[in-house]
This record gives sequence, C-alpha cells and structure tokens, in this order.
Amino acid sequence: MFKFLKNIMNNEESNLTNDPYSLHRVLKTDIKKDPNEKEDEIIFGCGCFWGAEKCFWKLPGVITTSVGYAGGEKINPTYYEVCSGLTGHSEVVRVIWDKREIDVSDLLKMFWECHDPTQKNRQGNDMGTQYRSAIYYKNENNINTILASKEQYQTELSKKNLGLIETEIKMIDSYFYAEQYHQQYLASAGSRQYCSASPTKVKLGVFTGSDYKLEDHIWENFNWEVEKCVLRSDNNPIKNNI
Repeated sequence: MFKFLKNIMNNEESNLTNDPYSLHRVLKTDIKKDPNEKEDEIIFGCGCFWGAEKCFWKLPGVITTSVGYAGGEKINPTYYEVCSGLTGHSEVVRVIWDKREIDVSDLLKMFWECHDPTQKNRQGNDMGTQYRSAIYYKNENNINTILASKEQYQTELSKKNLGLIETEIKMIDSYFYAEQYHQQYLASAGSRQYCSASPTKVKLGVFTGSDYKLEDHIWENFNWEVEKCVLRSDNNPIKNNI
C-alpha cells in the first residue's frame, strides 16, 4: 500500500493535515464527534485501515467511523512517519456506536473475524508494526468483555491449530486522525479497492459477558470464506431489518 500511495501523494503531504473534513462519506455523520451518554467508542487495529474501516461502518448501530493512528509516542504523526515504523503507532479505526442498537460484543466479533490476529506486526502482504493487531479502549468498563472475547477466540483458533493471538490490548487517551485522503477511502471516487486482511475464517461465538444485539442475517453479509469479501460488497450500511 505504501508504494502505491507514494506515487499519488508525492508533493501533496504539505497540503494534508490531521484535521479531516468532518462529514463521513457514507454515514453522513461527524467523524470527529465525541460519544454522548448513549454512545461509546473503541479503536481497532486490523492491518491496513482502508478495508477495516468499511467493515465497521457497514454495521447497524455504528454512528461514525474514522481512520487514524494510535498506540505510539509522537504527537500528530503523518502517514509517512507512521509507515517508517519509528513512531510506534498502528493504523487504526475509531468506532462510535449507539449502545442501544449494537453491543461492544458485536464490534469485537467483527474485529476478531475480519483479520488474522495471530500475525505479528503484519497483516497479509502489509508488514511493519503499523499493521499490528490492536484493541485500544477508552472506557474501562469494556476491558472484561474484550479479554473474555480474546480468550474465547483463542480457544476457537486453537481447535484449528492456528496459533496464538498477538493482539495488543491497552487503554489509551490519544488518537490522531489520519489525513483526509484516507478517511472512508474505499468509498471515495477513483479509490483503489485494496485490502490486505487475511481472516482466519474462524467465527467468534458466545463468550462470558457477551451481549450480542445484531441478528444473524447481519453477519451473513460477511463471508470470510471469500477472499477479500469486504471489497465485494457495496459501501452502504447494512439495514437491521430484513
């Protein structure tokens, strides 16, 4: 992905800022909003953030998504700095959701299933610490659910002899928006339909503390048996009613 962007974004970096347009290309909501008392937020690293963001914005109950950088040390890093691997950040998706319509359990199901969390510092053909698997939470009430989902998914992976989960899990305060170019990239005109995720094809079922709100037909829209299935669907969010 980096080589591709270098050609397109050469000489443009000075025109890009970490202050993207606020309007979500698909959901038409404010990507920079803070959650209210009926909402919550979480940050996921699933490899290249282009495809990962689309996975989450399609889920019913998700209010807004954005892509950015988290888990590192430098303040307001640029894409090129993150790609150097020297800032310590990972490419991530920030998700804000309505707790009445979708549970963090549903988001965790998407997270574990949409990429391969056993790959360390890479995802598919994209290699480097910026592509590491990560869950960064701000609400400490979510940590028990996060850890329980990890334990259950590891159990399912072990049944298939698929290795150990390498996902970084920690509470953070800082999140830096990626350049405008990257926001909802797969929904932008002329975008390159690229996704490096390598799902394990293993599903996350019920686990301790899970409280799934999405119905089964929602998940039928994501067939991880099909290579790069997220690229094969349209950009519209899935409707909760059939």
